[in-house]
Amino acid sequence: MSVAEAATLADVIRVQAQTRGDSIALVFEGRETSYRSLDRNANRVANGLMALGVKPNERIAYLGKNSDLFIELLTGAVKAKVVTAPVNWRLAGPEIAFIVDDAKAQVLFVGPEFVDLVRSLKPQMPGVRIVMTMEGGATEWQDFTAWRDAQSERDPNLTMTKDDVAIQLYTSGTTGKPKGAMLSHQNFLSLLRIGGTDENPDWNVWTADDVSLVAMPVFHIGGVGWAVFGLYHGAKSVIAREFDPNKVLDFFRDYGISKLFLVPAAMQFIVRQPRAREMDFSKLRYIMYGASPIPAALLKECISVFGCGFVQMYGMTETTGTIVVLAPEDHVEGRDCMRSAGKALPGIEIAILDVNGKPLDVGEVGEIATRSASNMVGYWNLPDATARTLGRDNWLRTGDAGYLDKDGFLYIHDRIKDMIISGGENIYPAEVESAICDHPDVAEVAVIGIPDDTWGEAVKAVVVLKPDKELGATDLMKFTRERIAGFKAPKTIDFIAALPRNASGKILRRQLRDPYWVGKERQVN
Repeated sequence: MSVAEAATLADVIRVQAQTRGDSIALVFEGRETSYRSLDRNANRVANGLMALGVKPNERIAYLGKNSDLFIELLTGAVKAKVVTAPVNWRLAGPEIAFIVDDAKAQVLFVGPEFVDLVRSLKPQMPGVRIVMTMEGGATEWQDFTAWRDAQSERDPNLTMTKDDVAIQLYTSGTTGKPKGAMLSHQNFLSLLRIGGTDENPDWNVWTADDVSLVAMPVFHIGGVGWAVFGLYHGAKSVIAREFDPNKVLDFFRDYGISKLFLVPAAMQFIVRQPRAREMDFSKLRYIMYGASPIPAALLKECISVFGCGFVQMYGMTETTGTIVVLAPEDHVEGRDCMRSAGKALPGIEIAILDVNGKPLDVGEVGEIATRSASNMVGYWNLPDATARTLGRDNWLRTGDAGYLDKDGFLYIHDRIKDMIISGGENIYPAEVESAICDHPDVAEVAVIGIPDDTWGEAVKAVVVLKPDKELGATDLMKFTRERIAGFKAPKTIDFIAALPRNASGKILRRQLRDPYWVGKERQVN
């Protein structure tokens, strides 16, 4: 069997162990793991999960930063036919507890930075039977490495299919509750096999010398998806515990990184480091970027400093990542397509739909929809939400508004939803508004996204206080951060007497937002 013939991600690991056994798969903080060792450790993890009583298709949760041990956990879970649900560690405690409980995870694997947090949250996660620490730090809980090494390295070889769910990633919810997007083996493998040999674009051609950097968090598709990408292509993957622009530059210097995926905010942090203009980037072939729009001036600066090919990627968790690409050859200043997200990848269908779900003509703005084998299986235990997003026709509604030009380039025009993208993170106003309205002095609030030079967009709250109440912006921000993640909390707050509404009473959010977007071509930054 070759990697191209693998039916599941478990088969991918087996094939790489057989064909690239001594090659380095993972590098993490001085520790190197070969493909053969990764395969054996994955077997141990799989057998350990089964010994703990975790049954096929059940979920385990991971609350921790990036590490080689997470990759071992993920690949071991795949071999045990168990679904891994990584949790966004940037969330507030109640949000983390909700996700773990929603996934019905019986085993929670926790990184060293979050041991104390899990101790405090444990009563809110009654379904968790076992907590295991990835790097120690808790005498009352078992250590991952000791547990792993006590298991058999025999491959369990469970029967599974390409349609089985492999990973469950949680995405912010418009109603304030995150939704678990179920991604199957087929969802991943269909994207990994872009085109045939003859039509495979150069940016997707990998060699034995490629070194990939996993710098984005593994609770995002941009992190875990990129890690899987490297494993599929047999690359050496250098794993950053968390994003740090100076450490990323160290990785370039020490390992000769040739490919990586970044969000625009991260690109900005790196390129603004004084060292960046002194670094040797000669081994860097491509930077893939996405998750939020990029300012043209920043892209121009990055092209000048890094001197490599750039690939813009558009997609979402529900599409298992990238479905539209602006190729390196289209990154030409002055061309209209530079304002676009690019063209659909082979095997990906893109349509622009009107409010009734009917396709629109070239140049007409509507909701962007997509159909392909990479569309998620659905949302975990949310059939109605699945039906709204992924209809019977298997066209996935993205919630983004845009249009296609005559050459097939996709232009993101605006958002159907009111979602805010700040530093690559999706933030829904309803969730933030709910947290702010918990304050006893707040009568009502509208949350909007405004342009931000660093993060793309920043969260602003426009608040109406109850009669005769006084409240400062700083106090309200502190109150909000105790209830939701800091990146979701408003960066600025305005207090006004009344929110603008239409005749039916709906808040005119655009009226609040428009003054901040004067001079912008589109209402995404």
